Amino acid sequence: MKQKLLYIITWLFITMLPLSLLAQSRAVTGTVTDGHNVVPGVTIAVKNGSQVTTTDASGKFSIRASDNAVLVVTAIGYKTQTINIAGRSNLEIKLEEDVSRLDEVVVTGLATSVKRKNLSNTVTVIGSQELNGVAPAQTFDAALEGKIPGANVNANSGAPGGGISVKLRGVTSVFGNTQPLYIVDGVYLDNSATSGGLNAVTLAASGGAVSTQDNPSSRIADLRPEDIENIEILKGASAAASYGSKAAGGVVIITTKKGRTGKTSVTISQDVGFSSVIKLLGTRQFTAQTAATLPGDSATLVNAFNAAQSSGHIYDYEKEVYGHKPLNTNTHMSMIGGTDRTGFYFSVGREDDGGIVDRTGYNNTNVRLNLDHKLTDDIKLGLSTNYINSSADRGIFGNDNSGTSIGIALSSTPNFAQLHPDAFGNYPNNPFAASNPLQTIALMENNESVNRFVMGATLDINLQKSNKSNTKFVARGGFDFYNLQTNVLMPSVLQFEAINKGQSIQGFTKNLNTNYILSLVNTWSASHDFALTSSAGVTQETGNYNNLLDVASQVISGQSNVDQAGSLNATQTRTKYLNSGIFLQEEATIVNSVTLTGGVRLDRSSNNGDVSKYYFYPKAGISWNLTDMGIIKPGLFESIKLRAAYGQANNVPAYGSKFTAFNIANISGNPGLLVSTVEGEAGIKPERQTEFETGIDFSLLRGRLGFEVTYYTKDINDFLLLTTPPPSSGFAQQWINAGDLTNHGVELGINARPVELKNVVWNTSVNFWFNRSDVTRLLVSPIQLGGLGGVLLGTYQIEQGKSATQIVGLNGKGVGVLGNAEPRFQMSTYNEIKFFQKWSLRFLLHWKYGGQNVDVTYLENVFGSNSADFDRPTPSGLPLGITQLMKIGSDAHQTVENSSYLRFREIGLYYTISKLPVSFIKSANVGVSLHNYFTITKYRGYDPEVSNFGTGFSSGIDVDPYPSSKQAALHVSLNF
Repeated sequence: MKQKLLYIITWLFITMLPLSLLAQSRAVTGTVTDGHNVVPGVTIAVKNGSQVTTTDASGKFSIRASDNAVLVVTAIGYKTQTINIAGRSNLEIKLEEDVSRLDEVVVTGLATSVKRKNLSNTVTVIGSQELNGVAPAQTFDAALEGKIPGANVNANSGAPGGGISVKLRGVTSVFGNTQPLYIVDGVYLDNSATSGGLNAVTLAASGGAVSTQDNPSSRIADLRPEDIENIEILKGASAAASYGSKAAGGVVIITTKKGRTGKTSVTISQDVGFSSVIKLLGTRQFTAQTAATLPGDSATLVNAFNAAQSSGHIYDYEKEVYGHKPLNTNTHMSMIGGTDRTGFYFSVGREDDGGIVDRTGYNNTNVRLNLDHKLTDDIKLGLSTNYINSSADRGIFGNDNSGTSIGIALSSTPNFAQLHPDAFGNYPNNPFAASNPLQTIALMENNESVNRFVMGATLDINLQKSNKSNTKFVARGGFDFYNLQTNVLMPSVLQFEAINKGQSIQGFTKNLNTNYILSLVNTWSASHDFALTSSAGVTQETGNYNNLLDVASQVISGQSNVDQAGSLNATQTRTKYLNSGIFLQEEATIVNSVTLTGGVRLDRSSNNGDVSKYYFYPKAGISWNLTDMGIIKPGLFESIKLRAAYGQANNVPAYGSKFTAFNIANISGNPGLLVSTVEGEAGIKPERQTEFETGIDFSLLRGRLGFEVTYYTKDINDFLLLTTPPPSSGFAQQWINAGDLTNHGVELGINARPVELKNVVWNTSVNFWFNRSDVTRLLVSPIQLGGLGGVLLGTYQIEQGKSATQIVGLNGKGVGVLGNAEPRFQMSTYNEIKFFQKWSLRFLLHWKYGGQNVDVTYLENVFGSNSADFDRPTPSGLPLGITQLMKIGSDAHQTVENSSYLRFREIGLYYTISKLPVSFIKSANVGVSLHNYFTITKYRGYDPEVSNFGTGFSSGIDVDPYPSSKQAALHVSLNF
């Protein structure tokens, strides 16, 4: 009987336990607004609990919580709030904008994050509104221009499809990687620029078909900005040390949009606009007398000019080539929604951008699906998938030594030349250049097409949880795979193909990158005044790049297959790497005002001389919030924080630099091997980067005015160089760790709300930055590199005791310093002014002051006797063009040119319609925008923001590029 009674009591207890728990918690609903409009995507969490939800498209939420629970409300751009439920079942929550961004959560390690007000180093955050909500750029990389303090950004080409060089905090390497690491939802993205083989036609550089001067697009351009939630930029080793060797140039962490609880929301947007050239250089206006001075028989030239003038056949070929105003369209659809267990984000987009040159353009089709699922309250799984198909027709531009590229041909073609086709479509030869640019544009092809799939996964498991301790296992990783095909076709009928009889260049590239991070994170709160966050883990990255390039000449007319040719030359480039690391990090928070961070990274790489050796890279940081500690009482100052951070990172040697290769050669008709002329270094070491930064952050007037001041110094030890050894060595070049260099600079930031009225609110941010570099140690003689004509036209020179970005050249007395590629300073300001909660005016201005380019574009027009001001009188009595030609060979000042500018990068005016005649459309947004539409500069080239020599060390080289364009667009979006 007793046993039966015990069984009944136990059964009743088990049955009633869920009801008891249910009685202790109940559904709490609410709406979140900013005082005017609802705010979707706000995170609502029960403090010290596992319940988490987000607001839906209507700003509403529902969460289970007990009567005495405390809710923590967080959202990007707003101050964090804690709300006591106190028995209420329906809440009205009003968010307050975080103008000074003190509550913004940013990364501090591979698996940890912290609020900005406790951060020990600077991290720049770009939200989706700044990235895509003003005047959307044609590609993702172009959308970063002017938005990153401490960055020097240049376009490698204005051709559709992108191609941007980003250097954070000065010179990171001379021959190694100079670009930041891009991470999308935990996946390390490849940003290689693959040559399409144009060098086989242009002969711009010696050494075969592959050249950095081919101006291919960077693969980061494949991303679509519409899918991005926010971007965090870690600019130096003190912040990026945890990310290993690929992060020496900084880290750009991209988080895409995720699902949220609530009814599914659908957004459809359509952009329509046009592009036009930013600037034309103009051409020389000839007379019979000036036409007679051109190379050739003067009588023939005069007759040609008179005949063209009398028949009205005087042309502005520059305007004809670059004067197109193509239509641009961008269509994007996204769906977002989910339950308390599963959230999803799905999007599909199609972009079509025409080029300002006929038969050039870019299109991108992008599909993304992100899924987040709670397997249990303690296990969360996230998947991020992205498929991209893109195609870019880029034309033939930039440097060449065969006279084939469009800009070079135009530079020597006078306005009375007759280049148009006859009634049968036959183009005449150009008597003034090696090619007829109109014929080249009409008949040649230069296309790169990409199929790419990126997949990332995140697994979070709560292993242990108590009132004082929480331990998680975090796994992140994924892969990035793409097929890239390049196709260059130069038909035999082209003027410059008289010798090669037509060329077809086919390139095929397969690239696979993988990476993973496995880590344990423990948070331990000893008391309200002391907490520790410990993390440890392992990482691995692999890369497998395979490029096959076939160059065929004597191609049968009308054919493009490389087997339909008389001669075929194939080259293959294969690179592989394996990087692995171990990391440990400890973060301590004391009385919620002092944050101490210490960590170490151990790295090894297959590119190092010793592949088994782990190199040691430490990091440390401290932040001290004086107001939170109570040293400075609340009042005028909302927050004052002192901070300092230190860190080391590495840049692995170039692939193959540790080996002296054997090249295949034909020896008396037999296959054989010859020792390469480049000597490897078996003991080559990675470049070591050491950075220290310190600063002060403070906000005033209840957060309406915030300041951020940072000073940094960054040393690069054992930087890599490809040098010229003594002739007795038998080698032409040699890889070595050549020396040390340093960078130091200042970054200032202001966030403010100058106006806050009932119907007018103005938010603004202003950034100011500069960098200086110095070569502190060099084991070899000064080395000139990166220029086009050496000291004749201006070139970079690595020299001990001098700036790493100095430009030297002939100065009339010998060789001297003519300039520096590093700007004196840069400033940018982003502003948003809201009127009546309906209108929004946003604009971004960017001012670059100082810094020089090697501008060969203008001088090419002088060479060709075709510059717009060639005949302008000078005090000497000679035309300007003649005096300029006379200086060539003795003075390069006219080529090294100031590249300052003030650019209105983005201007957008938008109107939100919240009430529509149909109920199924919740809201609409319409607007107009201008991108790069106004530029104030004295620079004589097409665009001072140019770099024709790729993404490496040598930036600011300007040689007849595809001119940059500006865009105007109309935007319409509907929310369902």
